[in-house]
Amino acid sequence: MLVDFNTLPDTARVWIYQANRSFTDAELESINEKLASFIEQWTAHGADLKAGFDIKYKRFITIGLDQQLNAATGCSIDASVHFVQQLEKEYGVDLMDKMNVSYKQGEFVAYKPLADFKKMAKDGAIGKKTIVFNNLVVNKGEYIENWEVPAIDSWHSRFLK
Repeated sequence: MLVDFNTLPDTARVWIYQANRSFTDAELESINEKLASFIEQWTAHGADLKAGFDIKYKRFITIGLDQQLNAATGCSIDASVHFVQQLEKEYGVDLMDKMNVSYKQGEFVAYKPLADFKKMAKDGAIGKKTIVFNNLVVNKGEYIENWEVPAIDSWHSRFLK
């Protein structure tokens, strides 16, 4: 059951997928349609899942699930992963690699392998105030409050001088 992401409770579970590049406007239109269609049919053992999605900066896809109605199961999570893998193939983009970091450079979002990010932090090119995206948040409340934060307030802080 597709709902507006903004209406999901703060306790809703979230999965964040970051793309290694920005999507074009045409791709975003298509991805929005595909996400809506997938979520409308998404179930757990035949029971409807109350879920929504959010796309930010033309590169982050967030799926939110209100587990108060019905919780995700292994099969429903597998279905969402397969769906995201299909998006990867169709758009020639990487969405599943968790060993990459996105951060802001002014108004732009940069995307680097973790090793490069570590080196940049060591060299001082990334600082405590650099805005990073903490894709490890687990619910909508954390997504709103702690997803886009200064590096010093995230797990990224371990790489800072």
